[in-house]
Order: sequence, then structure tokens, then C-alpha cells
Amino acid sequence: MAASLGEFARFIAVGGVAAIANLVSRYFIDFVMPFEVAVVLAYGVGMVVGFFLFQSTLFRGRTIGRALILRFIWVNIFGATLAWAVSSVMARQLLPTIGWAFHPFEVAHFCGVAAPAITSYFLHKHYTYA
Repeated sequence: MAASLGEFARFIAVGGVAAIANLVSRYFIDFVMPFEVAVVLAYGVGMVVGFFLFQSTLFRGRTIGRALILRFIWVNIFGATLAWAVSSVMARQLLPTIGWAFHPFEVAHFCGVAAPAITSYFLHKHYTYA
């Protein structure tokens, strides 16, 4: 149990770096594209960063091949869909409804990026890198 908790903590830490890449890139993409499109494109940036970080730190020794890359992409399609849905609903519906005015798109995007963290850990551990 302690080993699994430690591994999960490392996953969240490494994933946090990828999440920062995601959040920062969305901020800049937002200048030229609508929010929802920027969220999806930024998720792709975070996904690439995450792949290389997970491969080099957490899941070392796994051979990078077509099957591993496809599994990684499938897991991240699920994560991107969840992040897009949470971000969009929060930014366009929930936050305006409750009168939230403090950086609503940034808050919505942060929550969207955080939403798939637990499911991504288990899917990557037991599917992508199994």
C-alpha cells in the first residue's frame, strides 16, 4: 500500500509538470483560438510532455513501441475529453451562474486538467505501461 501511495504521489508530481505545460500553453493559445479549442490543443502539449516525463522517470525500462504509444494516446483521449467537458461546463455555465469573476477560464481549465488525474494513473499503470 505504501509503495502504491508513493508511486501515485510521484505520478501526480510528474503529471503536475505536464499539467503546468498544459495550462501555460492554453493561456497563449487562447489569444488566437476559442477557449474550448485551446483546451484541447493545450492538452496535446501536456500529453507530449507527460509521455516523455513518465517514460523517463516513472515507467522506466518500458520499450517505446507502437502499442505503448497507441495505449498512451487512448488513455489521453479519455483524459482530454473529460478535461474539455469539465473546463467548458465550468467556464460557460457553472462559474457564470454562481457569479465567479476571478479568472474564470483559468479556474475552469485548472479543474478540467485535474479531473482525469486519478483515472489516468490507474489506466496508465494497468493498461498503457502494463
